[in-house]
Amino acid sequence: MAYFKELRKEFGLLSDWLDVKKEEGADADRLERRARREIAKLREEAEKLPIDPAMDRAEPIGLREIKALRPNGPRVMPLELSDCALQDKLLGAWLGRAAGCVLGIPCEGMSKSAIRQAADALGCKYPLEDYWPLDPKPGNSHNRHYGLTPRKFFLKPNLSFVGTDDDLTYTLLGLLILEEYGPDFSSADVGAAWLKYLPMACTAEHVALENLKKGLKPPKTALVGNPYWEWIGADIRSDPWGYAAPGLPEKAAEMAYRDASVSHIKNGTYGEMFFSAAIAAAFAVEDPMEAIRIGLTEIPENCRTAKAVRETLRWCAADRSWDKTTDRILKRYEGMSGAHTINNAALTVAGLYYGRGDFGKTIALTVMGGVDTDCTGATAGSILGAILGAKRLPAKWRDPLGGHAETYMKGKRRFRHMDVAGRFLKIAREARRLWGGTAARG
Repeated sequence: MAYFKELRKEFGLLSDWLDVKKEEGADADRLERRARREIAKLREEAEKLPIDPAMDRAEPIGLREIKALRPNGPRVMPLELSDCALQDKLLGAWLGRAAGCVLGIPCEGMSKSAIRQAADALGCKYPLEDYWPLDPKPGNSHNRHYGLTPRKFFLKPNLSFVGTDDDLTYTLLGLLILEEYGPDFSSADVGAAWLKYLPMACTAEHVALENLKKGLKPPKTALVGNPYWEWIGADIRSDPWGYAAPGLPEKAAEMAYRDASVSHIKNGTYGEMFFSAAIAAAFAVEDPMEAIRIGLTEIPENCRTAKAVRETLRWCAADRSWDKTTDRILKRYEGMSGAHTINNAALTVAGLYYGRGDFGKTIALTVMGGVDTDCTGATAGSILGAILGAKRLPAKWRDPLGGHAETYMKGKRRFRHMDVAGRFLKIAREARRLWGGTAARG
């Protein structure tokens, strides 16, 4: 998707003509160099275009200014859980995230209609009721996801562990950051961890990682050469901060801000803060919509992310039809990148709303909305998994995930699910003690 389709078409035609003329012996290289110089000038001009003043006031970058524009909310929530109960909820959140991610990986980037067509062609029930039995992108099942896990291992017949994906790798990287630097880590600490553990990254994270390698420091790493600063890359890093601060939405959002500032600003940052706060709240509530409403209290009230979520909730209440609401969302954000924060946040909220507390239905509906499906499915699964806990997750979604997850981090390739929950439990107990909440009971 793109707003400027004709521009992309013209770029493509220019490139094609240069190819043809080079093959015919013309001096196409000279014109190519000229085109790149002109494009660089236009890009610099585009970077300097002034933005809408009202939008700029409603969407600050600094944490203090963000907090000043929040609505009232429960910054610290009661959490009367035993260690055993909290660990089960942490395991539920992690496995819920993994389940939604695994369901979404095979159809990542596909449209809502393409997913339905693939389900029909493969003989799957629609709405989806299980992991994909065959690859909805024919011919791709032997490709390696992130160069490591063959895609076929994300399909039901071969699913026995959680394969490599960035949506899960960043959750585990967050765990390492918390363990190595503590819950008061800085954005500089996040940058150091990226340099230590990440061999590669995508979009905004790629730009930030390259800036870190050049010696830039956060938040400058997010600002230099980065047109992706409102894309979904920070949003998918929401979970560890919610897991580390159960019932502490404000603290979860603060950690999310420090993490996001390495690579994102404005709605890119707000998306991570919003979902981190919602996940933190999910440990203390029974209704995912209550968690979503609490998440909204940690971001500027009139930012585009908050407006999109509130609009989605209004549509859900009025439509009473997942199909109608998701069509509205897709129409509303037509032209927006499929990897943007805002459209994917709206689809996630719609999936949670219409899932009505049913885990399988929630992640299926979220993924079936299309766009960045592994990201949206993972976030919806994490929120509802935190509410339900691992014991209440349906076995058909939980058991195929096996006992471990794999990552592409340097020197940290395998994590056992139970260890992940236990390590987050230790951090969460300390966070509750530090930040005014009651620690979990033994």
